[in-house]
Formats: sequence, structure tokens, C-alpha cells
Amino acid sequence: MEIIRKNFNWNYTDFCKALLGSLLFCFAINFFVVPNHLYTGGVLGLSQLIRSIVVDVFNLDISFDFSGILYYLINIPLFVIAYKFVGKTFFFRTLFAVSIQTLMLSLLPSVRLVDDLLANVVIGGLLGGVGVGMILSSGASTGGTDIVGLALAKKNNHFSVGKLGMIVNALIYMVAGIRYGLEIMIYSIIYSAVDSLMLDKMHEQNICSTAFIFCKENPKEINDYIKNELNRDFTYWHAKGGYDDSKTYIIYTVLTKYELIKLERHMKEFDIQTFMVKSEGIGVKGQFEKNF
Repeated sequence: MEIIRKNFNWNYTDFCKALLGSLLFCFAINFFVVPNHLYTGGVLGLSQLIRSIVVDVFNLDISFDFSGILYYLINIPLFVIAYKFVGKTFFFRTLFAVSIQTLMLSLLPSVRLVDDLLANVVIGGLLGGVGVGMILSSGASTGGTDIVGLALAKKNNHFSVGKLGMIVNALIYMVAGIRYGLEIMIYSIIYSAVDSLMLDKMHEQNICSTAFIFCKENPKEINDYIKNELNRDFTYWHAKGGYDDSKTYIIYTVLTKYELIKLERHMKEFDIQTFMVKSEGIGVKGQFEKNF
């Protein structure tokens, strides 16, 4: 555990989230997508499309699915973007997650568990989106468009990882539809939509929130936590309680949902009379940076 904390700056919970999310994502791909000859989109979808075209053009008869290896190779230059524009810790975490995914995609068999094609698409999209969302919430990513999406989301408050995925996927599915048929394209698009919606729901850094904190004692400890631990600004003022006319402090801050969860966990360490009123899913304009 000390190695994980030292090299990846992960606690035990986030490490387990990244590992379980990677396994869930690979399970969704190999049991609900690949057996139905569908495409996931993103860098993995591109790898699958290249694999299919190479196998068809050269008439190869191989049982080994090498799309996982292609997926890793294409991600190598994207790791540079992760290191330079998102952060060193994010780079190492993503390197770990992508390595696990490449290994599992190569080792897990491709088995169709459900006969109905639409059911495969929906179940695969739900599981895949949850898996990727868990990985992103742990501070890592599945590589590919996730890396580019996170870099762009840091610059644009209205941008999300899921939106970029849908744009890239549309191009991949267009090629897949032309080469392999309209049905493949349609069901792959449905998978992409379900996956992207679940991803954005799970990815807490995409969700903006506000918090009003009311306390009786001097709020310096709370203010310091918001500023130093969450790297956020705040506004606070003196007020009077309406019930007993007592002195009260009110603190207002804007956070991502991920940061709000951290603040909630820390609330028990403040004054016992401190309480918080929160609101999630708000719209924010102006200079609000998403800290990933």
C-alpha cells in the first residue's frame, strides 16, 4: 500500500475504484460489445476498427484480439499530453489504468452473455460508463479521448469528457457504418450514447456545486481548509441568527461535486454547531477552473 501511496498518491479507496473500474470497463467491452461486432468509439474504438480492417484486408485467421495492444500504442503520445497539461500524478495513474485495461482486454475471452442485441448495447453502455466514471473519479483515466477531454475541460467550463467522446465516436461510427453496415453503426451509436451519459453522471468533477456553511465559531479553520486543501476561493460575512439573535458566520463557495464530497467528509471535524446547505448541478460562468 505504501508503494501505491508514494508513486500514485492514491489512498486505498481510490486505488480500488481505479482497479475495479478498469475491470468493469473491460468486462463490458469483451462480453457485451466485441462479441456483437460493435465498436466502442474513442481510441479503443479506433483500435477495434483498425483491427477489423487489417483482418479483412489481409484475410487473417487469428484468435487473438490485438486491438488492446493497438490501444496501448496509440495512447503513448497521449500520455505526453497527460503529463504536460493535466499533471504528473494523473499521468502515472492513467499509465497504471491503461496498462491494466490492455492486459484485461487481451486476456479476457469475448463471450456473448445475452442474445438480444439491444440489451447487449444498453447493459454494455451502462457498465462501461460506470467503469470509466469510477476511473475518472479516482483521478485516473482510460486514456485516449479521456486525456484530451480532461485537458479541454480544464480550459472550458462548458466542456465535458463525454461530449468529446461522442464527437470522436461519430466519426468512427461513420466509417464503421460505411464498411460494415448501417445496423452496426446504429447499435454502436446507441452504446456510445448510453456510455457517455453514464460517464458524465459518474464523473463528479464535471458537476458544479455551491455550499453555504453556517457556523457559530470563528470560521478560520473552515476557510483554511477550503483554500489550502480544496484550492478554492470563498466569501464569508457576519450575520445574526433569527431564532436567538446570536452571532453567526456564513461562508459561501463554489466547488465541483468531487470537492463538495471531500468538504462534507471533513465537516465533522469542525464546530458541532456548524452545518451546510448545498446545491448540485448548477450553471457557472466566468473564471471557474475545474481542478482534476
